[in-house]
Amino acid sequence: MFFLKEQKGGIIIYLIIVIAIFLIITPPLVSNFLAKMQLMRLSMQREQAFQIAEAGINYYQWHLAHYEEDYTDYQGVGALPDVPAASTVMGPYEHDYIDKDTQETIGRYSLLITSPLVGSTIVTIQSTGWTTSNPSITRTITVKYGIPSLAQYSLLTNDGICAYVTDESFSGRIHANNGIRFDAIADAPIESVKSTYTCPSWQGDGCPTTKNGVWGSAPPSTQAFWKYPVPAIDFSALTSNLATMKTSAENNGIYLPPSNQNGYSLVFNSDGTVSIYKVTSLLYNPSAQDGYYVWHSEYIDYDNRTILSGYDHHALPSNGIIYIEDKTWIEGIVNGRVTVAAAKLPYNASTAPTIYIPENITYDEKDGSNVLGLISQKDIVVTYHAPNNLEIDAAMVAQNGLVEFFAFIGNIKNNITIYGSVMSFGYWFDNFVWTSGYTNNVVAGYRYSSYNYDSNLLYAPPPDFPFSSSGYQLITWSSN
Repeated sequence: MFFLKEQKGGIIIYLIIVIAIFLIITPPLVSNFLAKMQLMRLSMQREQAFQIAEAGINYYQWHLAHYEEDYTDYQGVGALPDVPAASTVMGPYEHDYIDKDTQETIGRYSLLITSPLVGSTIVTIQSTGWTTSNPSITRTITVKYGIPSLAQYSLLTNDGICAYVTDESFSGRIHANNGIRFDAIADAPIESVKSTYTCPSWQGDGCPTTKNGVWGSAPPSTQAFWKYPVPAIDFSALTSNLATMKTSAENNGIYLPPSNQNGYSLVFNSDGTVSIYKVTSLLYNPSAQDGYYVWHSEYIDYDNRTILSGYDHHALPSNGIIYIEDKTWIEGIVNGRVTVAAAKLPYNASTAPTIYIPENITYDEKDGSNVLGLISQKDIVVTYHAPNNLEIDAAMVAQNGLVEFFAFIGNIKNNITIYGSVMSFGYWFDNFVWTSGYTNNVVAGYRYSSYNYDSNLLYAPPPDFPFSSSGYQLITWSSN
């Protein structure tokens, strides 16, 4: 019996040891388990908060699709009557997030909307979401949306293109609503609406004959960018509503009626002003042909000018619109956002004004804050006496004609640099240079040319430039 008592005592000691070990090990295990459960719960709540924040982004994307200029969350009331001149942060605007299955409110999101700068469409949406079960855990998503401008091309024409000068270079997208011969250098898509077409005689190399939508002797690195066919661009959308622009200029811009002289000269100043002159006499230049081989005997450079009363270093208009019913010469340093339209309504080919470029047009800074739009109802012409080396910083639209330099035979200049966009109703035939046949033997115009697209034009074109019908597109996305 003594042996049995001794055995029972050993079992009790063993059980005590086991229980002691269990009590030592279990709390950390339980604690670790609970910590992991808490971490999992927090992770789920963070994910829920993220999804709720994303729902806020989706909601306001939908809202902008219906009310493109409503940055105050009117929720169907309609667009704001006026867009702020400077970016403004609006909100916060809070909304319940409801579970579709249970119809219970399981969270909320708060929206901050940053309106675009004047002339821009870039809207910033910041959405912060949280759950009702743990509102202290928040997630924030920030996105930028913008409507692309039709000034998204380095070169756009309603007709065809013949870029036959082999050392000519283009930076930026190119589009033609007809066929393209391209022997030059480029670094972005070169797009034709045509799959195949009958090339006209002015495109050379045995034309007329059947060609692909884009063809030529461009280097392989450039040919890799050829795209055809692509959808047509509605060029009429680029011709803006001139009647609306005229009204805007009369109300809050600068409106200039016919000068009863030779036209107007606009000189942009680096201090953010413009000086406006009446042109009283013109300089001599010989006769020359335009891009359609029509002879011109008129003089196209100003000689004498008189300052227009009240327009010596005049501030740029708040809406950025200058509308002129006469021939217009443009030059200077642009500091601000402005569009100059030269037009007479209704359109008449014999009286439609032309915009002339006699000197350099440059931006004070190429940072997107400065932009110039030139809309001519007829042509945009670089003049006979323009500098040997010329820079034009602008988005140019020749609504019913060409952007060009006339064929003043023997007037050979050195280099022209375009920073912006060229949009021409008529065809593009290396319009700033004239050569002997389809060679590099220059007989008139600029021997070298460079076309550099201003990427800021995509979402922030000059005032009153038309936008794409595609609606808002995502530009950037970030989250915490």
